[in-house]
Formats: sequence, C-alpha cells, structure tokens
Amino acid sequence: MNGSRKAVAAGAAIVLLGLIAGGVTLYADQAGKSDLSRFAMGELAALAVPPQPLAAPDHVFKTREGAAATLADFRGKVVVVNVWAMWCAPCRTEMPTLAALASAYEDTDLLVLPINVDATPEQIAAGEAFIDGHAPLPFYSDPTFQMPFELPGKGAMPQTVLIDRKGQVRASYSGGADWAGPEARALVEALLAEPG
Repeated sequence: MNGSRKAVAAGAAIVLLGLIAGGVTLYADQAGKSDLSRFAMGELAALAVPPQPLAAPDHVFKTREGAAATLADFRGKVVVVNVWAMWCAPCRTEMPTLAALASAYEDTDLLVLPINVDATPEQIAAGEAFIDGHAPLPFYSDPTFQMPFELPGKGAMPQTVLIDRKGQVRASYSGGADWAGPEARALVEALLAEPG
C-alpha cells in the first residue's frame, strides 16, 4: 500500500511538472504578442497588432482652421485615427460607423480622428461637407497625402490605427470595417481600460 501511494505521488508530481512546463512554454509563446490580438476576429479579423507598441508618427497635418497638428497633441486619449479621401468609396462607406463609434464614446477619453488626404481646395471642401454630415466627427486634413504612408498600413486606404493614451500605435486595420460593431467596441473598451 505504501508503495502504491509513492507511485501515485510520483505520477502526480510528473503530471504537475508537465503542466508547469507547458504553462511556461505557452507564456513564452505569448510574451511577444499583444493581448489586443484577441480582437482580430469577426469584422476585425484582419486587425494587425504589432508585437510591441510603436511610436505614433510625428507627421504634421492640419485642423479645419489650417493650424498645424500632430498625433502627440492628443496624448492622454485613446485615438482612433482614420485616413480617408473622397475618391475612396470604402472610406466613405465606413464613415457612418466611425461617427457612431464617436457618438457612443462622446463623453470618454476616446477620440475618433478622421484625417482627410484629398489634395485640392475643391476636394478638401467636399471632404469638409461630407464630414459635417457625420457628426460628431471633426475634420482634419493632410493634403500632402503623407499620413497613410507614416502609419503601419504604408499607404493603405482606408486605414484605421488605434493609439493608446501613451501615444503608441497598438493596432491597425487596412480596408473598410464596421467601427460601430461589437468587435470594434470591445477593442476600444480594452484600450480605455488600460492605465494612462
């Protein structure tokens, strides 16, 4: 009887060591990945999450009034940056969902920041009128069309990038998406829950 107890205890110890080793291996495999990758499903299946947060670009763009702005101006907020243009049909199609996201989080630390990349004064005026129909979205512009190339999508249109309160790029999405859907809201909630 004593021998069988020792055998059971030895077997249990081996199983426990195996579980611990498996847990350490799993932790090591996940250590380089952001926990935001869990939101890459459903509508956001193509969400790209860098293994480590990236510094947001310091490219200068313009406010509606023509003043210079950078992404650093919004540090302390969770920012959903969306680069778009009037000539980009998927950009215009997803804009109501970005407006709905902005409305849902209007009194929080979330800012939805669409940056228009049209070049001519006429195109920019059309972009302003279009955004005015999608309150509460603000109008920002980059007539140099450089911002899409400064972001992880390297020129993709539309392109949406999520930046945390520290000014770090945490996730990006190339192409149109439903930014008012449950996947997007869960992603935003996770970033809002992080300490500043």
